Amino acid sequence: MTSWFFHPYHQEPVTPAAKQIDRQFHIRAATPADLTDVAQVIAESFHSQNGIWGWAFPVLRLGIYEDLKHRLASPAPHHVCLVAIDTTMSATNNLVGTVELGLRLSDSWTTVGKTFPYLSNLAVRPKYRRHGVASGLLTNCEKFCREWGYQDLYLHVLEKNYHARQLYFKQGYQVYKVESTWNMFLLKYSHQLFLHKYLRSEPSI
Repeated sequence: MTSWFFHPYHQEPVTPAAKQIDRQFHIRAATPADLTDVAQVIAESFHSQNGIWGWAFPVLRLGIYEDLKHRLASPAPHHVCLVAIDTTMSATNNLVGTVELGLRLSDSWTTVGKTFPYLSNLAVRPKYRRHGVASGLLTNCEKFCREWGYQDLYLHVLEKNYHARQLYFKQGYQVYKVESTWNMFLLKYSHQLFLHKYLRSEPSI
């Protein structure tokens, strides 16, 4: 499955007059050739390259790369890694975003053995954020869920990640459960929100 969408993107002006460029994005399944760029986008979205942990960034990126490589080489029956490509002629870093969708087993005693679609690793290059890339990736994940026969989609987001929360709430996600986690890197207590969205059937054409 692939999809296309357009979104206006405002660059910083290089001349006195501001210039608007219509960006064209193409969303498709990731291939092994995308792994290096996908690992970079995820690493720079979730791990800092500055401060005391900056030295560990290449190691973290390599770990992400190896995990992705393994999942793509032996995919589960219901698993997909999507990438967003900027096909505008002036684009330099063509791969600008990514997301993964798969099935997880419920850990609730009331639904033992039941699987549910779970979204993870949604990441967009900094210069492309708030320009529709993440929304496009989420919409495509919902299409896959429906094709797999599911009407519910779940994900986690840190309570302190305000911008991500606003994105998900705007897309129709609601808080399903508040979970507590111990962040070993920052050594501080934080809450994690388990979000849910009910996917209504798409109207027939």
